[in-house]
Amino acid sequence: MLWAPWGVAVAASMIAAASDLRTRRIPNRLTGPLFICGLAWTTATHGFSGAADSLLASMLLAAPFVLLFIFAGGGAADAKLMGALGAWLGMSNCAVVLVAVLCCGAALGIGYAFAKGQAQRVLSNLLIIVTGLISLLFGHRNLRETREALPEPVRMLSIPYGVAIFSGICAAGIFIVLWQHLGGRS
Repeated sequence: MLWAPWGVAVAASMIAAASDLRTRRIPNRLTGPLFICGLAWTTATHGFSGAADSLLASMLLAAPFVLLFIFAGGGAADAKLMGALGAWLGMSNCAVVLVAVLCCGAALGIGYAFAKGQAQRVLSNLLIIVTGLISLLFGHRNLRETREALPEPVRMLSIPYGVAIFSGICAAGIFIVLWQHLGGRS
C-alpha cells in the first residue's frame, strides 16, 4: 500500500466533507487540482501505465455519481470528487472504495432521513430509483420513460454526500490495511 495517495485521499475528502457541511458545496478548486495532481503522481511513480490506471479508476469511481446526477438530482461535485480520488487511488483500490462510499452514503442517507422524520418518503424514493434503473438496464423502459418515472429532485432529501465520501475513504483505507496485514503482506 502506498501511503501518500491514501494520505492525499483522506485529507482531500476531509476538506470536501467540511466544505459540504458548511456550504453544501464541494469546490472545483479542490477537485480539479486533486485530479491533475493524482494523474501527475501516478505518471511520475508508475509511468504511462499508471496514468492509464488512474484515468480508468477515475471514470469507474465517478460513473455511479454521474448517473445519480443525471437521473436523481445528485451533486456533480460528488462525481468530480470521486473521479479525482480515483486518480490517486487507482484500479487496485477502486472496488473497495466504491463499495465503502456507497455503503456509507446509504447509512448516512437513511440516518438523516430518520432524524428528519422522512424515512418513509426517502425509502420510497430509493425504491423508485432502484426499480427504474433496473428497468432501464434490462430494457423494460427507455431512458425517457425512466427519467419520467423518477421522483422530482426537489422531493428528495438532500444530504452532504461529501461526508459519506470521507467516511467511505477512511473505511476503505482501514479495510485495505487490515486485509494486507491479515494476509501477511506489507
